Amino acid sequence: MTEQQYNECVHAHADGVFRFIVKNLRHKEDAKDVVQTAFEKLWRNRETVDASTAKSFLFTIAYNQMIDHTRKAKRTVIQDDFTHLDGTTAQPSAQLKKTLQLALNQLNETQRSLVMLKDYEGYNYQEIGEIMNLSESQVKVYLHRARTILKNFIVKRENVL
Repeated sequence: MTEQQYNECVHAHADGVFRFIVKNLRHKEDAKDVVQTAFEKLWRNRETVDASTAKSFLFTIAYNQMIDHTRKAKRTVIQDDFTHLDGTTAQPSAQLKKTLQLALNQLNETQRSLVMLKDYEGYNYQEIGEIMNLSESQVKVYLHRARTILKNFIVKRENVL
């Protein structure tokens, strides 16, 4: 990968990688750190990475960095609650976002990442398998289970809008 191809990769995929990581970590500053580290590793390995596989390589590195970050954060036992309620009536779109976020919180890290990669980022099963080091059939099964959990949570009486 040349320097120009690296720069093109940064411009083409930085937003997608950041969205994926911030949706999973739910903390902007931590997501920025993870994404920065992923691009740094891509830069260091640019001579061995083919430009056509840079996107997959980048998401794989970012995913692994996110897992490492999450494990490290669990060991330090820091709890941040970023859901502040001010007592005002929520708009329907805000309520919908809140319900969807609560539904995603029901999933474990792997399931949440699968849903985000497939439904939000638009990756196919094979690409997701490469990113998360799973077989294509594992991706399908885990994604089905995650969607079942989401469906069951969303259709509960207290969550229906």
